[in-house]
Amino acid sequence: MSSQATELAQRLARRTEAVCRYYLSNGHREGRYWIVGDVANTPGRSLYVRLYGPLYGKGAAGKWTDAATGQHGDLLDLIALSCDLDRLADVLAEARRFLGLAQPTPMPLRPEPPDGLPEAARRLLVMSYPLAGSIAETYLRNRGIAITPDLRALRFHPRCFYRTTDEATGANRYGVWPALLAAVTDLEGKVTGLQRTWLDPSGRDKAPVPSPRRALGEIAGHGVRFGHADEVMAAGEGLETMLSVRTILPAMPMAAALSANHLAVFRTPPTLRRLYVAQDNDATGRRAAQQLSCRAQAGGIEAITLAPRLKDFNDDLRELGAPALRVTLRDQLVPEDVSRFMRSEAGTADEHAVCRTDRGDASPGKAAPVACGRAI
Repeated sequence: MSSQATELAQRLARRTEAVCRYYLSNGHREGRYWIVGDVANTPGRSLYVRLYGPLYGKGAAGKWTDAATGQHGDLLDLIALSCDLDRLADVLAEARRFLGLAQPTPMPLRPEPPDGLPEAARRLLVMSYPLAGSIAETYLRNRGIAITPDLRALRFHPRCFYRTTDEATGANRYGVWPALLAAVTDLEGKVTGLQRTWLDPSGRDKAPVPSPRRALGEIAGHGVRFGHADEVMAAGEGLETMLSVRTILPAMPMAAALSANHLAVFRTPPTLRRLYVAQDNDATGRRAAQQLSCRAQAGGIEAITLAPRLKDFNDDLRELGAPALRVTLRDQLVPEDVSRFMRSEAGTADEHAVCRTDRGDASPGKAAPVACGRAI
């Protein structure tokens, strides 16, 4: 912690109860603690703040813990979370405002820390859990996606804050939902961002909120990666799209760019010689796939479009079944990649017993490489 942050944290600790009454006004004092539901000021008894003690070290005043989530920290952390502040400079400015201190002379903007990951994203990852046995795993299984131990880019957060803004007053309001977290990495494997998908507690669907997916950090050019790409890989827009393709092609390295715009600017590894572009079946998706294909071909990479029969590959997996999706992908792969990357038919059948293929849809057939809008 910087010297400025340490000084402000100790100043806040001397006024712990006043801090709690201001930022956690729905709580109350019980003995030596302030009790409230969570850092979003929800009524309850999960989070407790120590009101008295030394300014630092064991038992320090201002130290807090949320027993339900495992979150903990000092009063600067509390201010950051309760005000949804990502940058340390903003947290320190808010602390100075509360303490009635003069703000420092503005300095030129500094770049992000060397790892480029916002503090909010870092906190979420630290406080997250493995996918296995979680609501996030239930959600993905309900969408027909095969869960394997190597999905290390995916994590689960049981109580992830969701912010909305009141249109009338402009005030921020917070809710708490479980969330699927997906770590975005660059070509060197460094985490640059994070996508949050808020979920219904049952795991049956996404949370009933206006925008259940939001990203933090630097996403453009990077992706949520599964496997290490060398000469061959696949890339597409959505996380569930690529996890659906991976259910059939578990050995193929893949990346989800998380949006059509990000797919169009996705950066490919320097060793790549063939790129499969999994497109969504709408105008925006087709355009993004074409743009990435053109960029790849300009760099000497063979680009092949993978087209779903329905809107996207997760729709294919859920509506038509895994065997039908297997046929769709097999017909569009280079033959040598079928034997190299595709799951055996018996393995697919074991995981997905129900197959609904009799829908009268024509197979898309073998997709030709795209050269900026024309077949080659």
